[in-house]
Parts: sequence; C-alpha cells; structure tokens
Amino acid sequence: MQRTTPRFALATLPALLALISFPALAQNSTTTATTNSTTNTTSTNSKQETKLPEVQIVGASEQKYATKISGTATKTDTLLRDTPQSITVVTKELIKDQAMQSMADAIRYVPGVVTAQGEGNRDTAVFRGNSSTGDFFVDGIRDDVQYYRDFYNIESVEALKGSNAMIFGRGGSGGIINRVTKQAQWSPVREASITVGSWSNRRATADIGQAIDQNMAFRVTGMVENSDSYRNGVNIKRSGINPTFAIRAGQDTSIVLGYEHFKDDRIADRGIPSYQGKPLNVDSSVFFGNAALSPTSSRVDAFTALIDHDLGNGFSLRNRTRYADYDKFYQNIFSGAVNNTATSVALSAYNNATQRKNLFNQTDLTFDIQSGGIKHKILTGLELGQQTTDNLRNTGYFPTVSANATSINVPVSNPITSSVVFRPSATDANNHGVATTVGVYVQDQIEFSPNWQAIVGLRRDSFGVDFTNNRTGEKIEITDTPVSPRAGLIYKPFTEMSLYASYSLAFAPRAGDQLSSLTASNKAFDPEKFKNFELGAKWDVSRDLSLSAAVYQLDRSNVAITDPSDSTKSILIDGQRTKGLELAVNGKLAAGWSIMGGYAYQDAKITRTLSTTALAGATLAQVPTHSASLWNRYDVNSQWGFAAGVVYRGAIYPSTDNTVELPGFTRIDAALYYAWDKNIQVQLNVENLADKKYYASANSNNNITPGSPRAVKLGINFRY
Repeated sequence: MQRTTPRFALATLPALLALISFPALAQNSTTTATTNSTTNTTSTNSKQETKLPEVQIVGASEQKYATKISGTATKTDTLLRDTPQSITVVTKELIKDQAMQSMADAIRYVPGVVTAQGEGNRDTAVFRGNSSTGDFFVDGIRDDVQYYRDFYNIESVEALKGSNAMIFGRGGSGGIINRVTKQAQWSPVREASITVGSWSNRRATADIGQAIDQNMAFRVTGMVENSDSYRNGVNIKRSGINPTFAIRAGQDTSIVLGYEHFKDDRIADRGIPSYQGKPLNVDSSVFFGNAALSPTSSRVDAFTALIDHDLGNGFSLRNRTRYADYDKFYQNIFSGAVNNTATSVALSAYNNATQRKNLFNQTDLTFDIQSGGIKHKILTGLELGQQTTDNLRNTGYFPTVSANATSINVPVSNPITSSVVFRPSATDANNHGVATTVGVYVQDQIEFSPNWQAIVGLRRDSFGVDFTNNRTGEKIEITDTPVSPRAGLIYKPFTEMSLYASYSLAFAPRAGDQLSSLTASNKAFDPEKFKNFELGAKWDVSRDLSLSAAVYQLDRSNVAITDPSDSTKSILIDGQRTKGLELAVNGKLAAGWSIMGGYAYQDAKITRTLSTTALAGATLAQVPTHSASLWNRYDVNSQWGFAAGVVYRGAIYPSTDNTVELPGFTRIDAALYYAWDKNIQVQLNVENLADKKYYASANSNNNITPGSPRAVKLGINFRY
C-alpha cells in the first residue's frame, strides 16, 4: 500500500460551513425520534413550516425500556428491526431506575460487551473479545480520550456490536458505544435529584430547560459529586455543566449549540494481585500501593454545533462540528507479583499526562429515490478530523532500594509505600502527534418490497499521522487509505419481525487506540482488519416489547508478530476469532411490568501463536464464555414500585497467558420506588443484595478489582 505524508488541515472547515450556508440543525441523528426529537425534517416542501413535536414526559407508571428507533448504526432514524446488526439501547428510564452513573453500570446490560479495569483511570470496554479505550462516541462524534464518562447529561446509551468502520471510521473493531445527550427543547424541563449512600456517596444533579420564545429554547444539565469508596483511601470528586441552545433559524433550518465543562478527580485504583492462579485472598478494602500518591484528573471542555436543513423534495443536509479540549493526568503505585509464600508483593509506579485537542466536522446529505417500485434512502457524507496529542510519561523509582530501582517489595500485610520519585526513563513516552482524517462514505437503504430490504455502504478514509518522538527527535509520517464496506440483507416474514444477514469490516491503524503506538518498525504494516459476519432475528412482539437474537463470527487479521524464523523481522498473520450468540429482551411484559435482559455466549480464541504469552488456542483476555443480566421493575400502583435484577458473568482470564482465572459470579440487585406526589419521588437502590464476594474486573494478572460489598443508594428526585 502506498503511503504519503498527510497534508490535510482543518482550515477548510470555515469554507465548508460557508458553502452549506449554515443549514439548519434539528435533532442529532443518533437521538431517537420518540425520546429526544427537537425538530421534524420530513417535509418535502421547503416552504412548509417545520413541525416540532412535543416531547412526552414518561411517568413512573408508563416508563419503558424498549426503543424502536436509532440512528447510531445508519446515521438515519431507522427502526431497530430494520437495522441488520446487533444493537442495544440503554434508555433514560433504565438509567434512572438503576441510578446508573458510569459506563460500567450500563455495560452490565449489554450482551457481548464486558468492562475491563482500565488501570483504574479510564473506561475500557471489551467488544466481542476486542478491548478498547477509544471506541466511545457522543452524539455520533468521536470522544476517544481515556477518562471516566458520567451520565448526568445523557439521554440514552447505544452499543453497536460488530465491525462498523463504514459509519465511524477507524477503530470500532468489535463495536462502539455512543452516548446520546440531552438537548434543548421547547417543552419545559424542571428536574433535580439528590443521592446519598454507602461510603459517603454524595451526588446532586439538575436538569432545567424551557422555551425562551417560539424561536429559541435552552437547557442546562449539571452535576456535582463527592464520594468515598469501599476501597481504602479511594475518593471521587467530579462535576459537570452542559448548557445547550436550540434555535429555529427559519422555516426549514434549526441549530443546536452546546458546551460542556466536565472534570473528574479520583484515585487511580489498580486493585489487588493474584496468587497461585487466583486473586489474592484479602479483604476487598485493601489498597495496594499508595492511594494518596495515585491521583488521576480529567478535564473536558467541548463545544458542539449541530445544523440541519430541509432542502425540500426529500433532500436534507446535516452538519455537525465538535471541538473538544482534553487534559488528562494519572499517577499510580500498583501491585505486581506476590512471592511464593504470599508474604510480600512487588510494587511499581509511573505517571502519564495526555493533552489532546479534537476537531471533527461531519456533513451528511440524505435523500429518497424510488425507481421501478424499489425505494432507496441514500446517505452521502464527508468527515474531516484533526487530533493533536501530547503525551508524557515518567517512571517511578524507589531510592530506598537503589537509585534506579523500579520496583520495591513490601509486606502483603501492609502493602503500602511512600518511597517513590518520578522521572523519565530512557524509554518513557514523550510524544507529539497530529492525526488527520478525511472520510468519504455512501450508504443505500433499499426497500425491494414489504418483505425484503437491504443496506449497502462503502467508506474510504485517508488517515494520516505525523508523529514526533520528542525524546529521540525521530519523526514518522504515514497515511493509510483503507476501504470499509458493509452489507446487510433483511427478510421480513411479517411487519413486526425481521431476519437478517450482514457483513462489515473495520480497521485499526498502527498508531493504536490512543494514537501513541506508532514506531519506525511497525509503520510499514497495513492496519489490522476485523471482519464481522452476523445472522440475526428481531421481533417487536408488541408495541412495548422486543426480542432479538444474533449469531456472529468476528475475525482479526494483519496481526504483527515476530517472525519465528528470523527474530529481527516481523510478519502479519491472522490472529484471533470470536464466535458467539447474543439474546436480548426489553420492554413491558404487562401494564406495570418492565424488563431488560440479555445473554451472551462467546468463544474467543487466539488462532495463531502471537508470543510466548499468547499461544494458539488460548482464550482471549477479559472474555467470559457465558454472561447474562436481567432487570425487572413492577409498579404495584401509581405510588409504589419495586425492582429486582441479577447479573451473571462466567469465569474470565485477565491475560492471554491464561495462568490466572477470575471466578464467575452472580450478583443480585434490588430497588424500591415511592412517589410522594407528582413532583417528588424517592428511590432506594441496593447493589449486591446478598453481600457476595466477587471480582468485578481486571487489567492484568496482578491488577484485579474486587467487587463492591452490599451498597445502598437513597435518591430523592424532584420534578416541577
């Protein structure tokens, strides 16, 4: 593959915006039409006034966990049963009922996705066997810096599983998670909540919005939290504010502007080590390292502009821009191997700072064509992006051992040290990089007849990286030009059911998830490829209840390994395969009974030996063979309701060497709801009702997070 130096600069964005004459922005395409629409762009006459439907406020007795429409997989509002790929939507009602605050809370109810520890400083999801810290999006735009995301301003969370580069570009090897934000609307919003709970959990949120006049509306969401933890010395302090403004700029034009300031300060908690193939048997509160010397902080300042314009005659133009400035720092002292007698443990340390500025602009033109009885919904799009990243790492040294000692042994009975200094080693990262994206794509949603539909699409990216190693002065410049197809065929034996088959392809550049892995030795290799084959069925049993099933095979290829016949060279091989089954149910079984559940079977294996710790036939890290979750809420009457949930995860290996196993577990949760009146509701959530000891996640064999003991949260929700 020919490689050239990237020359694209985002100076073209003002010209692009000028060319489209600031067309209107209505609702972000990733927001479902039934829950967060602020405008209706289906008018076929450019002179016809745009209709802006009211948003229905769903009460406790009417709450639902089912969603019928999503735009995450197609960039157009499409029925989930007409989307030939597995997708799970965590609705705002489920988020509220479970008092969800983090990505890990939501992932528990997404079949085929599990949470990894992320070294105690970031969200990490494992999609069908592929771990990622960068496949996160907000309103369809990349949000890939390593930090913990909060749900205070989130309407819903949508997890698309399987390769999906045609829509999202690089990454997305096994799936992506897209957060849909709360946006300004003309219906008044007056909500606030106060939560207190175990280990000094203290949190408050607010959501206020209304129309300013017939052409402008605002909404402000905010949050503040100061909570401790069942882990010794661990504390979380975070806050966020997100104002948005919606503007009707003419009959066919609307604009939504938003800004978010979010900060998160906490302790980086790497958990506990293993011993003789199992987690070390210590109390779940024990911290290894030094909590006081393991701070992590994240700052996010993001501006968004969403513009939608109805061109008439079935044509609509949408433009989205997001500029985000991230500042991330974390430092940690963490455990290594335990000695043979389980009396001492090795500790190591380092810190890492990342500053990144993301600027993305997406322009989509959609239109309908009908020819010979066949209907086409065409999407054509252009994505431009620039990401500037500075990364600096320092190693922790332990002078009480020796001047250059990078580890220290401490007693397991008191696994703490404060004897550490941080300075750069000869190999620590000190990098500056500029990554540029130019992506062009086209998609056709075809309706051959009421029984047969198809989706076909193709995307071509020019993804370039200018990478500078400040430590050595080495400069690396490459450009990859991958092509990403997708195709899906849908058969509907009757209106409410669909059977589908799909194929999709994704690529992962050598710069890696966080654009920091490019080296002189790997720059010549083509990107890794991920092929997803999937068969599935979706059935809307009723207006409020949906079932789905999918079987798939996901293959990873172009994996770089050391040549067994020549250790000075590297070669590309096919590396891993995941085969699986996913089942899901969501919605209402009866008038007062809501349900959300799923099951996943995953057979995830390394197919060729990659290294001495990743042998052919080994199970991929962090992938349980079986996992399941089920949540039920039942409303006894208009005042009282209760809920019960169960989460099961089978045993997993923290590492591909398969030498340590985390045992499977079953966790039971419960909740009680009481409506004091129409304005005040009280809910009590209990996690791990049986107070079962378990291990929630891991990052490696010696970074294992114990699950929380029984925890209680009491929330008071106000609405006016």
